[in-house]
Amino acid sequence: MFGKVRAWSRRHEKAASALRVAPLAVLCTAFAVPYAATEPVGPAALSLGVPGFLGLSAALIVPLAWRDRPLATFAAVSLVSFAQWLAGIDPLPANFSVLVALWGVAHRCSFRWALAACLVTELGVFLAVVNWLDATLGMFTSGSILVVTIWVTGLYANTRRRYLEGLEERAERAERERDQQARMAAAAERARIARELHDVVAHNVSVIVVQADGAGYALDSDLEQARLAVMNISKTGRAALAEMRRLVGVLRENEAEGTDYTPQPGLDQLDELVRGSAVPARLRVGGVPAELPEGQQLAVYRIVQEALTNALKHGGPGVSATVEIDYTGPDLVVRVTDDGRGAAAPESPDGHGLIGMRERVGMFGGAVSAGPRRGGGFEVLARLPMTKEAA
Repeated sequence: MFGKVRAWSRRHEKAASALRVAPLAVLCTAFAVPYAATEPVGPAALSLGVPGFLGLSAALIVPLAWRDRPLATFAAVSLVSFAQWLAGIDPLPANFSVLVALWGVAHRCSFRWALAACLVTELGVFLAVVNWLDATLGMFTSGSILVVTIWVTGLYANTRRRYLEGLEERAERAERERDQQARMAAAAERARIARELHDVVAHNVSVIVVQADGAGYALDSDLEQARLAVMNISKTGRAALAEMRRLVGVLRENEAEGTDYTPQPGLDQLDELVRGSAVPARLRVGGVPAELPEGQQLAVYRIVQEALTNALKHGGPGVSATVEIDYTGPDLVVRVTDDGRGAAAPESPDGHGLIGMRERVGMFGGAVSAGPRRGGGFEVLARLPMTKEAA
């Protein structure tokens, strides 16, 4: 509730300032006629008529509208009140604006200025008691208690405001750091994907070169062997061209030295990955396995690898997993489920596994989702359009 009020006040500062001074303005207007008809309080006091009462009240209340300038507001209200005391004009309900301005200084300014404003207000209480009221210690003490109480509440509000601003600043800074880490993780993942696709394309080009050399040697001695070699060149070239099209869309920046160009794993290594996982897991394959490009096979392998790693890290003791690869539909469906803690698992503040999965699947026009399952456990589901290698 209070958060919504503060947010509205920030969006409509002028309206909020008018609403703050409205109660005091209404009070002064209501007491204008009866107050102006009373006798002066002190022998040297002057009595104001209704116009003078309203004019002086406005001079005391209007400065309160400038909430963003608490020192100037307090100075203006204090000077008007001091001029009123010098002129011997009766105290008005609008003189409470001094206390409102004091609270604003304590709330918005440093302790040094707040203390100075409190002392000035205390001086005003002393002058008012001497000039208008019975100059007794009890009256001065009562006024001082009121001043100090308002001053202390302003200091408390100042402390709380600074604390909340600090929380907001830390939250914004943490959000910026998370965004930066996510961008860095995405850039690193794209660079790694680019390297892996580079390996795939380099492998295909090497096969083309070897097959072309073989066809050249077999042209004069074995035409059938040369024809098979040319067919393999065509098949490998189409696959390499498809990988190159995907590679164009990947931004490769600041590649680290010492890149590893060892062959990348594919679907043939899935069974070995599942059996060798630190999490007890089993592999289920539905449908007839299709011949997929190496880049797509690598994406499936990395998704399964990351999902099993997450199950080990967050699933809790005794967790087990199931890996399902389904070729029956138009899309290749990869589903990795575990029976771990699911929604109760702690979130990893520096985990970027899902970002990497989305990067990989997005290259092939697919989609991936991850989240807790009903009844417990966690599920990673990826769908990739099956692109069979050209024959």
